[in-house]
Amino acid sequence: MVSPGALRVVRCGGSALCGARAVFSADSYLLCASGDFVKVYSVSTEETLRLMGGHADLVTGIQLNPHNHMQLYSSSLDGTIKLWDFMDGIPIKTFMVGSKLLALYTPASAEDSVFVVIPKKGERDTFQLVSVKLTKGAGQDLEAKELSVVLDGVGSSMKHIAFGREGEYVVSVKEVNLQVYFFKRKLLNRFSLSTMKTKGGDNHFSCVMCHPTEDCIATGHADGKIRLWRNFHHRKEYTYSTLHWHHDIVMDLAFSMEGTRLLSGGVESVLVQWHNESSCQKDFLPRLGSPIESIAMSSDGTLCCTLHTDNRITIINSNLRFSRSIQGLIKSRDVKTGLVVDPRTKALVLNGEPGHLQFYCLQSDQQLFSLDIVQRQYIHQAGLKQSDLVKVAFSAQGTWLATVEESEEVTDPELQLKLWFYNEETQSFKLNTRINTPHDNHITDMCFRDMDELEDDSLILVTTGRDCVFKVWVMVEDTDPEAQQSVSWSCDFVGSYHNYQATNCCFSEDGSLLAVSFEETVTVWDSVTWDLKCTFCHPPGNIRNICFGRLTCSKYLIGATDYGFLCCWNLLTCALEWSAHLNVVVLQPDPLSEHIAAVSWLSKESSLFVFKPNEPRPIYIQRNLCKEKILLAAFVPRDEPEIIRSEKYLWLRRSQLFFLTDTQELMTLSTKSLEERLTPSSKQLAVEESLPVTPFSLLLGKHRRQKAQEDIDLGKLVVHNKHEQASPAVKELLHTPAHVLPSASFLCTIFINSLLISKENKSAEEVADEVEMESEKTEDNSDEDDITEMEQEDTSHMELLGEMTCKLSKSQEKELRKIRKTDYSWISAF
Repeated sequence: MVSPGALRVVRCGGSALCGARAVFSADSYLLCASGDFVKVYSVSTEETLRLMGGHADLVTGIQLNPHNHMQLYSSSLDGTIKLWDFMDGIPIKTFMVGSKLLALYTPASAEDSVFVVIPKKGERDTFQLVSVKLTKGAGQDLEAKELSVVLDGVGSSMKHIAFGREGEYVVSVKEVNLQVYFFKRKLLNRFSLSTMKTKGGDNHFSCVMCHPTEDCIATGHADGKIRLWRNFHHRKEYTYSTLHWHHDIVMDLAFSMEGTRLLSGGVESVLVQWHNESSCQKDFLPRLGSPIESIAMSSDGTLCCTLHTDNRITIINSNLRFSRSIQGLIKSRDVKTGLVVDPRTKALVLNGEPGHLQFYCLQSDQQLFSLDIVQRQYIHQAGLKQSDLVKVAFSAQGTWLATVEESEEVTDPELQLKLWFYNEETQSFKLNTRINTPHDNHITDMCFRDMDELEDDSLILVTTGRDCVFKVWVMVEDTDPEAQQSVSWSCDFVGSYHNYQATNCCFSEDGSLLAVSFEETVTVWDSVTWDLKCTFCHPPGNIRNICFGRLTCSKYLIGATDYGFLCCWNLLTCALEWSAHLNVVVLQPDPLSEHIAAVSWLSKESSLFVFKPNEPRPIYIQRNLCKEKILLAAFVPRDEPEIIRSEKYLWLRRSQLFFLTDTQELMTLSTKSLEERLTPSSKQLAVEESLPVTPFSLLLGKHRRQKAQEDIDLGKLVVHNKHEQASPAVKELLHTPAHVLPSASFLCTIFINSLLISKENKSAEEVADEVEMESEKTEDNSDEDDITEMEQEDTSHMELLGEMTCKLSKSQEKELRKIRKTDYSWISAF
């Protein structure tokens, strides 16, 4: 149990979007599983509308409720099935099954049950398709232990099982075997293909899909073939036809709603549309960017979407035209650039597609844009040596970007150092300088010194390499008359130390000192004269990471060795301040405070230590931070300081720590509970409590404010009605989602009664509308006894011509009516 206010390790984004097939809602929302969350996207704007969290592990399946299309079922490895109202992002029910759920199916024929794939007890890598009866009850958390086994020995993937026309049968594929189980007849038919690989063929099944209106089964295979099975009600009289275009495994299949079109996708990044089950009639949508993992169709057949291995969703029209794309965090094979923060957008910058740099927005969990650094076509072929992006550095204001690309050659790599300048007009980076072979061997690190970017001579770039030198690069005036820019970069200084390999570099906070590590030694240089000031050493072991302290701790230099020591040196005394025996794999300073985060890896356990250099005792320790090994970390400045109640977590007040694991999961630390982190957009965007948050309500709220201001300016009297403002019945009617409202006949009486006004209030309003009060005090008080006490309405003391609006007694009303009927025309004679 996590105590209130405790620090939680949460998966904050970057989760794979292809863990389950996406689902289109009836009103064209796109629902997708992402890690242990379910996301609701707007098809028209690509915006994330809802982030529904509640599962404790990976979400493995999502399906619309066939009996209420405004509700969604989701299954997870945590052993639960959740029923959601996805329009409001509210969990309605949680059914606890108790076993890991690997896939979820909700055929319309099953009224009070769903089908899931679970591991078979007592057997490894063996799975079953079971029917789960959903218990009916008043509580939100219900037990669902009534399981019925339908099929044994099924595949664990959602793509290995499909339900036939009207749910009459279920089909399962695994290896070269196909099973068809008929529910009414309780008949199981098994079919097998040859395991022999002849002429490059491979009959292993990869996916299955059933025709929506006919008894036809489509199966995909490892050799790229698609088989269409018919007459499978009989074990020996079955037939199948073959479609073949894909050169490799068919990843997924999908029929259109009427069944006249079949979509297929694979590793070629091409969506193929087959017409009328004919190999001669087919259309293609090529160059989708990465292999297709799964395909989903909308209920009206106007849209389909493909989920890709690079964590991207592509939305496609029915005429096979590209519509929109939603790009998540691209999972690179090896994040060589590290986690870098863009000072302009506060986006995480790291390796994306081969040769590209991706800018990933942490708030929206989407890619902002991708920058092509290598600018060469990447060829997907094993064993081919190609150039890739390995190092990235930003200047303090984000004006300059430095990148290093190198080929995969080990002995004689091809190196390029590129300097990019941010163009305000185009809002993108433009290549300024390309330097071929900046070092004779691999570049190990680089960093900027930029105390004041307004002065060109203060901006310096330092690179270190395995060629045993570090180089200083400065901006110079470009004298080339054909050059389009006024400045370019060139080498100004080359430094070395005893012919040791240079491994790390960093500048002090004020930019006056440069620290460069040479294997076991840390050297400190004057950044103006480039004189060597002092050296530090803590054998045995090479220096793995170094960083300077900041603010009040700027006199300290921190280093970690690969032999498991964390050292702190005092720059004023040139002596070791303290050291700790700790196997630090990540050392990350906070740019806005004195705190430094160190992540250790020991006995297959990642632990976090947060400390200040002037205090050897850590201010925060969290062991067993996560199951995976943490490879990279970065502090991202917050837009506004966080309100932290506990002193233990004050180091998270101005910056947030993110870290990337070896499984490419992006994690962070949060003091907020799940409910606080998943604030619904209705609370974030609320204009006023009485209006639901829609584009129309925003416009209506603006119009009402303008109208009220005009009325005040004109001196008009506005009389408000309590019942109109605060009627619970009216609010309930207007704000409750339509799909959960009771019948109109039930609501009619309540609604009409809420609009009725009592007789007292009606007479007061008539008087307020019809009677004009004079602004003189009455001298005759003889009728005071007849005046009853009146309740003033809450009209915020609105005044007319300097006097309050009053309520008259019945006797006064009668007197006023007599005065109106009296003929005063004789006065005009005077």
